[in-house]
Amino acid sequence: MSGSTGLIGEALVEGLTEAGHTPVRLVRSDPPDQHAAVRWDPAAGTIDDDALDEIDAVIHLAGEGIAERRWTAGHKARILDSRVAGTTLLADRIAAAETPPSVFLSGSAIGFYGDRADETLTESSEPGDGFLAEVVGAWEDATAGVRNPPTRLAHVRTGIVLSGKGGALAPQLPFFKLGLGGKIGSGTQWWSWISIDDMVGALIWLLTNDVEGPVNLTAPNPVTNAEFTKALGKVLRRPTLLPIPKPALWLRLGRELTQELLYTSQRVEPTVLSDRGYEFIHPEVEGALRAALNRPA
Repeated sequence: MSGSTGLIGEALVEGLTEAGHTPVRLVRSDPPDQHAAVRWDPAAGTIDDDALDEIDAVIHLAGEGIAERRWTAGHKARILDSRVAGTTLLADRIAAAETPPSVFLSGSAIGFYGDRADETLTESSEPGDGFLAEVVGAWEDATAGVRNPPTRLAHVRTGIVLSGKGGALAPQLPFFKLGLGGKIGSGTQWWSWISIDDMVGALIWLLTNDVEGPVNLTAPNPVTNAEFTKALGKVLRRPTLLPIPKPALWLRLGRELTQELLYTSQRVEPTVLSDRGYEFIHPEVEGALRAALNRPA
């Protein structure tokens, strides 16, 4: 698996190990623990010889961070290139392997759908517009080299992952704990989220269930930003009265990143997971936040 040292990756390594699987990390430097590792360099297009032979499944989560800094032209190029180069390399090596893996879960994102107001979005919805939609489209297209059969391919379109160890919650928590958190703008934009427990659970479930194509990794109950804000304030027992002004976010993140990350509305339903019988651990946002922050009711 690539991206194994990130927020999702570390949780997934733990979950796979507990489930009796043997994770093999794809790494560019020394592995952080005793787990088996394979060397690769996506930018250079290199990976250890025969690395994917005798591997049951590949889970690809690696990519340049979306929200770690302002979107300069250079950073946007790195966001795109890191996803396309790594995915193309893995897809080509899977296709060339003498005994290819039976499953390829390739990273993707609900950014595919763009800004869609109140429209309900499923895996069959058309792509949207904007930089992230373009990135995700190219990211998914980069798997074209995979042959099915013998390798089952699923694009895991991930929503906002809720974890107490980082991700979307981390930059918000200090303000909310001080009682300075609030809705973003009008708060009417839809946020489609998933708990870290369900993120890991769904990925492990996908390894053994015959599902292919796009899969929305979001909870079955998306909420508006205002509803998310109210739930987080309730869990932390803090007021959430002050809306966050857009100019303040512009100063920190820049205009384009602010708009696409925080103001884009995506009401996404996990139709494939729900129809195929995946049982969500945290279907409601308050329960997911309580679990992430260890705040019992």
